[in-house]
Amino acid sequence: MEAIRLHRWKEIEPEQMNPLTTRQYVVGTNTMLARLELKKGAHVPLHSHMHEQISHVVEGKLEFLLEGKSVMVGAGEVLCIPPHVPHAVNTLEDSVALDIFNPPRQDWIDGDDAYLRG
Repeated sequence: MEAIRLHRWKEIEPEQMNPLTTRQYVVGTNTMLARLELKKGAHVPLHSHMHEQISHVVEGKLEFLLEGKSVMVGAGEVLCIPPHVPHAVNTLEDSVALDIFNPPRQDWIDGDDAYLRG
């Protein structure tokens, strides 16, 4: 049986991915929850992964580029991205987003996420 764990964002050291993006995350048994702070102008390059992704914009506004279409996601909105769908993100305002991944992103855990760095 898995242990029940309580996490506090204020106790998880933010990881500086690039000058405009910081990331924190918590890994469960089958899912991962990430908290990203993105400054206006931050960009996540086009990428895809085997994970289902649910993105909740808590504050600000993000533009997701999916299948040749632009999808604006603002505070209080949630976007579901199926596995293997290529996507990119432009940050239109200073933003905070929560991303849920199933299964957890092993590439992030291993630090093999160069597309987010620099």
